Amino acid sequence: MGEIIRKNQFKINSIVSSPAKRAKQTALLVKEAGQINSEIEFDERIYEASTRRLLKIVSEINDKAESVMLIGHNPGFEGLLKFLTGETHSMPTAALAVIDLKIDEWNKAVANSGSLRILLRPKEEMKSFDAN
Repeated sequence: MGEIIRKNQFKINSIVSSPAKRAKQTALLVKEAGQINSEIEFDERIYEASTRRLLKIVSEINDKAESVMLIGHNPGFEGLLKFLTGETHSMPTAALAVIDLKIDEWNKAVANSGSLRILLRPKEEMKSFDAN
């Protein structure tokens, strides 16, 4: 996934990850392979987080960060994807979803405020979604 991030030149200003062992390993590997310059913030609240808790974490992101990568666990992340986009998709381990939010401040993230641009699951072709 890190190589895909690098090849597609996804700009990531901040990484917020669960401190769980596998999530931490994933964050470090993606940062390296994706050549992402931002620091990783480990947030205990992401572990076993509900959609509501993940939304609270999103609302606290510094507005200077235009693009943030969250790394964590299900079912919370599938719930967050559905909440932000209105779409239901499975997100197995190492899945990558790129969501474009139509907001100017992170605390304005509400239901259906985003559209799913890309969904990539391991061993699948990258799927792009029309923003219309």
